Parts: sequence; C-alpha cells; structure tokens
Amino acid sequence: MSKRVARKADSQSADNEQLRIELGSKIRKAREAAELTQAEVAAKASINVSYYAEIERGEVNPSVDKLHSILKVLKVKSFNIL
Repeated sequence: MSKRVARKADSQSADNEQLRIELGSKIRKAREAAELTQAEVAAKASINVSYYAEIERGEVNPSVDKLHSILKVLKVKSFNIL
C-alpha cells in the first residue's frame, strides 16, 4: 500500500471514529433525557448492556437494526440523532 493510500485510510478511520463518538454522545443524551439507565435501554432494545455501553462510548458501530431498536426505546427519531 502506498503512503498516500495509507494516509487516506487513516483519515477515514479517524472520521469514522469521530462519527461513532458523536452518535454515542447523542444516544447517551437522549437516554439521560428519558431518565433511563443503560441497563433499561439495553433490556428494552433486546441487546447486551455491555454492548449498549460500548455504543454510547463510541467504541462500536451498531447495525441499523440495533440503532433502530435503541431509538425506538428512547422515542427519538433517527433524523434527530444522525
């Protein structure tokens, strides 16, 4: 891989990480506004609480299905989060 391609890949990786962090932050704020715990949201969305916590911290990229389940629990429209 050339240095130029490697720099572009690194830049995209950083951009993706920032998007995950921003998404997680917005989800956390919505959860706090709904006065729910991470465990409550995870249980209602049928996902593991550890995985949900990773989403809020921006460590993982949730699937569209998981994101939809979370937003449904939080009663938030996707356009308010994305």
